[in-house]
Amino acid sequence: MVRRWHGLEEVPADWGRSVVTIGVFDGVHRGHQRIVGAAAEEARRRGLRSVVITFDPHPDEVVRPGTHPPLLATTGRRIELLEGLGTDAVVVVPFTLELSKTPPDEFVQQVLVDRLHAAHVIVGEDFRFGHKAKGDIALLQELGGKYDFTAEGVPLVANGDTISSTYIRERLEAGEVEAAAEALGRPHRVEGVVVRGHRRGRALGFPTANLETPPNTEIPADGVYGGWLVCDSDRYPGFRWPAAISIGTNPTFEGAGERTVEAYALDRDDLDLYGEHMGVDFTGRIRETLKFESIEALVEEMHRDVDRAREITSAE
Repeated sequence: MVRRWHGLEEVPADWGRSVVTIGVFDGVHRGHQRIVGAAAEEARRRGLRSVVITFDPHPDEVVRPGTHPPLLATTGRRIELLEGLGTDAVVVVPFTLELSKTPPDEFVQQVLVDRLHAAHVIVGEDFRFGHKAKGDIALLQELGGKYDFTAEGVPLVANGDTISSTYIRERLEAGEVEAAAEALGRPHRVEGVVVRGHRRGRALGFPTANLETPPNTEIPADGVYGGWLVCDSDRYPGFRWPAAISIGTNPTFEGAGERTVEAYALDRDDLDLYGEHMGVDFTGRIRETLKFESIEALVEEMHRDVDRAREITSAE
C-alpha cells in the first residue's frame, strides 16, 4: 500500500533512507512517469523505499499569482496517478511564499536530508529549486556530496520524444485530444461536480451531465468529442460509460454565452448524477462547435455525434 503524507511533518521519524524524486508533475505525463519509474526501480535495486515529493498549490500560483498555466490534473488526480507508478510513498508539500524563499542548501537539508534521509535523488533534467530557482542539478549533486546522497537528472523523454506539459496544453487548446493522450499516456481528464444546467439536452432526448470544473482547469477547445464519463462514488462505484462530450456556448440557443462541459452517457437516461463528482476522459474529436439554423437540424447532428462517439469508444 502506498503511503500518502500531507506535509513533511507526517513523515514518520523512523523512516529509513530512501530514493527521492521531486516535481510538480502536472498531468503526470509520460516524461514524468519515466522519472518516477526510474526512482522506484533504483530504490528496489538498492533495497530501499522510494518517495515522490510534489507540491500543492502549483508553485507558480504562489510566486506569480495569475500567471500560472491551466492545470492538466487536479491535485487528487495527480496523487492518484503518482501512486500508481510503483512508488512507496507520496508527500504533498504545501507550497507557500515562505517555502519559495528557502535557500537551496536549506531546502535540501530540511526536505531531503532531515525528513526523508535521501540516499539518491532523481529529478527531471530541468529541475530547479530554492529561492529564485537558483538551485539546479549541478548544485544538487554538489550538496549531495555534503549531505551523503547522490543525484541525477533524467530527460523528460519517452520513446525518443521529449514530453512537456506545455506541449500537451497546446494540443488540447487546438482540440487535438489524441495527440495529448499520446503524450500523457492516457486520455486527458476534466473533472467537476455535476450541476443543473438549462436541461436542454434532456428535452432533446440526450440528457447530459453538466460539469462545474475547478478554476484554472485545462479544458480542450470547443467542439464535440467521444470519450468516457467516469465516477467512483458510493452511488456509482467503478462507473465508466462511453459518452458524447460537448464543450462550448451552445450557440444555437438564444442567450448562449456561458462555456460549458457536458457529457451524454450513451443510451442512458436513468442516471441521477446531480451533485456527483465526475470525470470526463477525451478519446477523440468529432467536430467543431456549430450554430444550427433550427433545433431539428441540431438534433439530427446530435444523433450523428452519438454514432461517431460510439465508434470512437468501441475501438478501445
